[in-house]
Amino acid sequence: MAKKTIVKKKSYDLLDSIEHTVALSKNSKMCDELLQNKYVVNLAQRMDVTPVQAVIFSLCMHYGPANTLMSELAEHLDVSKISVLHFGDDIDSLVSHKLLRYRDSDQMSFDVPIPVINELKHNRVYTPPSLSGLDANELFSRLNIIFTDLKEGYLKADRAVVDVRELLDSNPDLQFVRNLKELKLGDEMDVMLLVMFCHYCVNDDDNNILFGDFDDLYARPVQFVNVRNSLRMGTHPLQINKLIEYVCEDGQACTTRFRLTDWAKGKLLSEFNLSKAEEKVAGLIRPADLVSKPLYYTEVLKRQVDELTGFVGNEEFQQISRRMKEKGFHSGLACLFYGGPGTGKTETVYQMARKTGRGVLLVDVPQIKSKWVGDSEKNIQAVFTQYRNLVERMPVAPILLFNEADAIIGSRKKGAENAVDKMENAIQNIILQEMENLEGILIATTNLEGNLDPAFERRFLYKIKFEKPDTGVRQHIWHAMMPQLALVESAELAAAYTFSGAQIENVARKVTVYEILHGTPADYLSLVHAYCAEERLQPGNHRKCGFV
Repeated sequence: MAKKTIVKKKSYDLLDSIEHTVALSKNSKMCDELLQNKYVVNLAQRMDVTPVQAVIFSLCMHYGPANTLMSELAEHLDVSKISVLHFGDDIDSLVSHKLLRYRDSDQMSFDVPIPVINELKHNRVYTPPSLSGLDANELFSRLNIIFTDLKEGYLKADRAVVDVRELLDSNPDLQFVRNLKELKLGDEMDVMLLVMFCHYCVNDDDNNILFGDFDDLYARPVQFVNVRNSLRMGTHPLQINKLIEYVCEDGQACTTRFRLTDWAKGKLLSEFNLSKAEEKVAGLIRPADLVSKPLYYTEVLKRQVDELTGFVGNEEFQQISRRMKEKGFHSGLACLFYGGPGTGKTETVYQMARKTGRGVLLVDVPQIKSKWVGDSEKNIQAVFTQYRNLVERMPVAPILLFNEADAIIGSRKKGAENAVDKMENAIQNIILQEMENLEGILIATTNLEGNLDPAFERRFLYKIKFEKPDTGVRQHIWHAMMPQLALVESAELAAAYTFSGAQIENVARKVTVYEILHGTPADYLSLVHAYCAEERLQPGNHRKCGFV
């Protein structure tokens, strides 16, 4: 019985098929004989594309893989530069399958992407990563690729819209996608524009969008012109639905700059915990991060600080708040620490918080006063909202500290007419109202108590003045910070220099730096005096530090 011969079907290597396709297609005019060739058919089947697309891909590999020109395809195939445009749909299909990408905005040249080439090296066909099962960060990473390719001309506008739609449809369970659908925006391009704004906000930390940032989104110029006009007039659906708004410059709405509204960010992007500039106005310092530090006060000041520290103990404060409410009084505690710089106002707040187990929500006053009129009011409101949330959530309420608050609790501007004065008055009105409803502990520090607005003065229950320490206290501070000094030397320094505690600390730190670099000087006291002279900033009366 004769043996049956088994003929194995020949499996063509992808790179071999590409090389044969290139050779066979020379001057072929993309004829039927070429498209039926076994190498071309095998390549098309392996790559899941049409034979025409297999030929075009092969030529892009041959003349590229970077910067293959449409004119090169025409010359190779021996067709006119007009005829080669018939392959536009095939090229678009290869781009949509991520096997090619446009190189420029004219879409007359192409690249083979690096991931595709890397797979071909191993005789594998590139498969685009799955669109589904993404988390929020992965979704916006994919959006970043799409919109970047669109901006750089690698994608056509209509293809980008399709890609974004497919990406969103493939991840229906993501919070961002669900919230986007809940808005029920009727026009798909309105959705695309909103997604692009979200992309800029998340991926580029950019919420100041110009017309030139999204004109590429529209396939036809007339579409963009219509959108531009409606945005300028304030009649665009995204504006009507309070999803985007004008950016303000010098108190005036700028009709060529746009941003997501705070509501839109809260609705769509809450899971990203965006660090907006207007939100970087207060930071929580936890009790464990507060370092113990000795403080020295006059007898009167020590009594006041000790009394207040007793009041803000958690159990004591809760009891006081409850009793105050029963009597119809405000339950919050607002205090003002005023006096010259370096007298221990801020450090006293920290030490009170540490002793009572409270955190400190430290407000960055300069950040509050945003250059954008309208944002400052939002900033100050956001601080109190954040504080209320902390009071409700934390077992021990933190202290709300407005440090160096001169700029926001000073005398209000009467008859304010310009935008800045109106803004400052609006900030103060918000603070005054919030102090009325305060449930917690607010402490403000200021160096300029003489400029305090009377309305604020009435609302601070405790007003404690911090003065420069007297001679006896200064002697204790000198000796505590520089134990090397004899008591008589500490007394001499205390009598000679009417320094604040912070100034004495500055001198002590400079002496320590000197000792680290040069060792303990023979005449220790003279070095201390030299640094004291510098601390007083009296030109012409400085002593040499002794650096050699």
